[in-house]
Amino acid sequence: MSTKYRLILTSFVVSTILMVVKFIAYYLTYSSAILTDALESIINVVASGFAFYAVFIASQPKDLNHPYGHGKIEFFSAGLEGVLITLASIFIIFHSVQGFVNPVPLNDLNIGIVIISAGAIINFYLGFVIEKEGTAQNSPTLIADGKHLKLDAISGIILIVAIALIILTEALWIDGVASIIFAIFMGISGIKIMRKSIGGLMDETNDSTLHSIVEILKNNQKAEWIDVHNLRIQQYGADLHIDCHLTLPNYWVLDRVHDTVHEFEEILGKEFDSNVEFFIHADPCLPECCQHCKIQNCAIRQFPQTKTIEWNKINLSLNQKHFIEDIS
Repeated sequence: MSTKYRLILTSFVVSTILMVVKFIAYYLTYSSAILTDALESIINVVASGFAFYAVFIASQPKDLNHPYGHGKIEFFSAGLEGVLITLASIFIIFHSVQGFVNPVPLNDLNIGIVIISAGAIINFYLGFVIEKEGTAQNSPTLIADGKHLKLDAISGIILIVAIALIILTEALWIDGVASIIFAIFMGISGIKIMRKSIGGLMDETNDSTLHSIVEILKNNQKAEWIDVHNLRIQQYGADLHIDCHLTLPNYWVLDRVHDTVHEFEEILGKEFDSNVEFFIHADPCLPECCQHCKIQNCAIRQFPQTKTIEWNKINLSLNQKHFIEDIS
């Protein structure tokens, strides 16, 4: 079983146990704050269950119906988790407002503190491990699940403080206020997770990945790489698809073009831990390229080199050769 499967399965099992324990704590105390934590545990269980399914689907090989693989489902899984978090926050606010109108006596709050404290410690540690592994594997599912568990842990800390204040002051309204404050915080986090997953589904450029690719190309730039443009990056779960146009000398034979393109792909690919698929379109150079071509003693040069094109994320992403419009 891969690390992804083990972590997601662990998340599912732990979330299920904590959910049962937290609902027991709620029925012992009738605290809205503890109900808040228990309701979020339902989301943890549902999200972890779907995340396990998403990781399984994403790991399936490419087929005729899915030529780029099945990794996009990881963004859908993360988006679903964001939706569930947001819906739970709305329900928690509704329940807390009802508590102000029809207050319920609170009982056994000391037991509640012990249960919530244990849950917060477990969730934060598990969330930290899962998010760290998700970042290492570039997995939207693991990152979202890890963030959610850490969010649950933060909620536990807020609720512990609220319950402690209730015990000290006997001000029951603190219970509802704490629930509403955290529900708002939870809703904002859910919206952020949804926003990121929608961006992934719509192939929104990941600035961090784009910056890394630009830096790799700049640090390994060769004179024969006359021009790079129309650089595009798509993420399929943990996998990347990179394509661009690479301008090479027009007098090269096909074998040399093939070898240079292969070297270009190897230089990029070795810097990423995830699987990377390339589509490099080789363009022949034109006379206008001479003004920024760095090849020495070129047999067909018609103009001297007069400028240098800065390779940055704007220049490399434009769908045009750089001599068409001076943007350096």
